[in-house]
Amino acid sequence: MSTLRFQALKDASSRKPVKFEEADKKSALFGSNVFNDKAMKQYLTADAYKGVKDAIQHGTKIDRKLADYIAMGMKEWALTKGVTHYTHWFQPLTGTTAEKHDAFFETSYDGSDPVEKFGGGQLVQQEPDASSFPNGGIRNTFEARGYTAWDPTSPAFIFGTTLCIPTVFISYTGEALDYKTPLLRALNAVDEAATEVCKYFDKNVKKVTATLGWEQEYFLVDSSLANSRPDLLLTGRTLLGHTSAKGQQLDDHYFGSIPSRALNYMRELEEECMLLGIPVKTRHNEVAPNQFELAPIFEETNLAVDHNSLLMDVMSKVGERHDFKVLFHEKPFKGVNGSGKHNNWSLATDTGVNLLSPSKTPMSNLQFLSFFINTIKAVNEYEELLRASIATASNDHRLGANEAPPAIISVFIGEQLTKVLAELEGVSKGKLSPEEKTDLKLNVVGKIPDVMLDNTDRNRTSPFAFTGNKFEFRAVGSSANCANAMTTLNSIVAKQLKEFKKEVDALIDTKGLKKDEAIFNVLREYIKQTKNILFEGDGYSDAWEKEAKKRGLSNHKTTPAALKAKVSKKALELFHDLNVMNHVEVEARYEIELEEYTKKIQIEGRVLGDIARNHVIPTAIRYQNTLIENVRGLKEIFGKDFEKIAKEQIFLIKEISAHIEGINSNVEAMTEARKKANALTDAQKMAEAYCDKVKPYFEIIREHCDKLELLVDDEVWTLTKYRELLFTR
Repeated sequence: MSTLRFQALKDASSRKPVKFEEADKKSALFGSNVFNDKAMKQYLTADAYKGVKDAIQHGTKIDRKLADYIAMGMKEWALTKGVTHYTHWFQPLTGTTAEKHDAFFETSYDGSDPVEKFGGGQLVQQEPDASSFPNGGIRNTFEARGYTAWDPTSPAFIFGTTLCIPTVFISYTGEALDYKTPLLRALNAVDEAATEVCKYFDKNVKKVTATLGWEQEYFLVDSSLANSRPDLLLTGRTLLGHTSAKGQQLDDHYFGSIPSRALNYMRELEEECMLLGIPVKTRHNEVAPNQFELAPIFEETNLAVDHNSLLMDVMSKVGERHDFKVLFHEKPFKGVNGSGKHNNWSLATDTGVNLLSPSKTPMSNLQFLSFFINTIKAVNEYEELLRASIATASNDHRLGANEAPPAIISVFIGEQLTKVLAELEGVSKGKLSPEEKTDLKLNVVGKIPDVMLDNTDRNRTSPFAFTGNKFEFRAVGSSANCANAMTTLNSIVAKQLKEFKKEVDALIDTKGLKKDEAIFNVLREYIKQTKNILFEGDGYSDAWEKEAKKRGLSNHKTTPAALKAKVSKKALELFHDLNVMNHVEVEARYEIELEEYTKKIQIEGRVLGDIARNHVIPTAIRYQNTLIENVRGLKEIFGKDFEKIAKEQIFLIKEISAHIEGINSNVEAMTEARKKANALTDAQKMAEAYCDKVKPYFEIIREHCDKLELLVDDEVWTLTKYRELLFTR
């Protein structure tokens, strides 16, 4: 088996960068394979074009006759680009995308008259099997019907020779079975709530859009090396492997010169992104060896989520052409940085204002403070739910180390804004004197732009940080669908903005306060109520864990513990009241996420047991036999003095035996723990059993395996080592 490792190393070391030449400048390529505004104007009738635009801007329903004209135009556009098939492209609760391709090609009933056909019915709706996707018990196998329905707010695109139509996915009874449907509802809720608050400051605002700019971190590993590691192929991470003598401790990879093979991969990836209208802008080396990041210009959240889901698929396909395995797992390698997907979130009006960006006028800054403080208040009220939104088996490995934020959700706003909030906290209760109002507006609120110039410090241990004109949700995992976190964040902010408006209006109507006075009074109370969630220090320290506990903040370090917040009374009421998800939909997702956690730990346990017994132990015994033969030879030569001469060899033989026994006994115990966990019928209890009873064996088994890696002759070790996976360029 060691020959596989060495052949993989030979293949990897002989790779040359795949040649790639850009077809044109990025601005010329951008959106070429997207049925965007330019394409719609060219291929749609005036009525059809207006129908799509009304649906996008106002949520107006498209009637079936118009849908036929839209489908006709979309098909003609696609055919000019060599497209042969179409698919409804959706995001089921598997965490990946889904598609079923159908040809435009059709014949008449007798097999004659072949034509390219695509009508409004095929555009608007299809019927995949709902029971074959995760559904949390909503659909039984004998109740298989589900529907995909066109989402006109996200434009159709061409990938390869297939026209992809972004869709929602719902059950026959109407429940959402995907990530997109609740996200769209949450975005609608935050639009309505934020627009009402904006009217305090600008009556012309008619719509508020949530924006998202994600940052995608990933590892690139040569495909031959990845294929030589069963754990990487089956689980996305290395379940064992001793850390390399050189890792990231010299900080020489971060922002360093991008390796040639990786750079050519990035160049081709960026061209594919340009064609698909994904506005990627930034690329660089990340902290860990062979770790990289790319980031786009921010977009409307629904489109940004679609683009990130599409990007991950494109990354893997382009990776194959460059002989790379792209790793999205949050912690593929022990001892070096894991990968996140930082979600940079803000709100923007249809009048062109970023609501989280300070301005030069006191009135605009009062608007900024209203949204800024309400967001902090939302996180304070729903920190457990926000933690649950990023809870996965893979993200559990990442949180709390190597620049990833801890499991405790807190908000970082920087020293300068902390001072601003302290000033606002001193506002008088009730009506303000003219002097107080002037002093407040000019000397506190009016000076925010100057303050923000110095607010450049960042806290990489903070899970939720204000970074100048947006909040950065750093705790989101690299393999996650952004929709999960964004549905929760936009929902809690929508709920909080509704409460804010209710309280401000009550002070205006019942206390006779002027608008500004009412706003200042409510914000002052929010500042007092949210002190516990604000934290500027080291999120990794033991002191913070103790302090957070005193403040009443949750610290759910595992997914089974974190997910309980999703089905709390508070969460169920939140999603129900905003029409984001009903109780059935929330509880189904909870069941699905528990089941996914259990299955991932189950698979990892099986793979680890297999590798430990079928790779590590046989290799160790083979080397041990070599040592035994050596000792026998020394005994023949030196007689009774052999023990003194062979002391080190005998010690190694005993040490190898001890580690083999450690592996075998713990694999047996882990298997028994799995059997007991599998006998449980409650999803929460089963997940907890896998977390608390099965998973702890992973580190014990790994430690024995990693010790053997250091003892066994490198020539016979079968598994590709960390130094080879991380430093083969």
